Amino acid sequence: MNAVQQIVGATALFVAAPCLAHHSMAMFDATKTIALRGTVKEFQWTNPHCFIQLLVPEAGKAAAAGQVIEWSIELNSPLASYRLGFKPGTFKTGDNVTIVINPVKDGTAGGQFRSATDSAGRPLPAGKEPV
Repeated sequence: MNAVQQIVGATALFVAAPCLAHHSMAMFDATKTIALRGTVKEFQWTNPHCFIQLLVPEAGKAAAAGQVIEWSIELNSPLASYRLGFKPGTFKTGDNVTIVINPVKDGTAGGQFRSATDSAGRPLPAGKEPV
């Protein structure tokens, strides 16, 4: 192998290495859970992670004004979510659901998905017990 091939090979490895990296879940507080009751705005079946955008009515005075907070809830990758029973149509726009999350540590409206139930209290995905 000549020097040019070695440089090209080393560069390829250097450039590809970040693709193997994965962000940690350190941003979520695994010691806390929050149950959010709201309406699905969007279910994003995307790589590297699926997301649920959930519209949750604000508590207190803001509730009287009809204000809502949009929560961004992170799930696994599409493949890992599929293996757990999720499909692109598991959550539909307008569905009323309760989703349990580990919240983001900095207090923003987001979290890591733990479990979900539909408006009748049945686990989602259908036939699955909450995680």
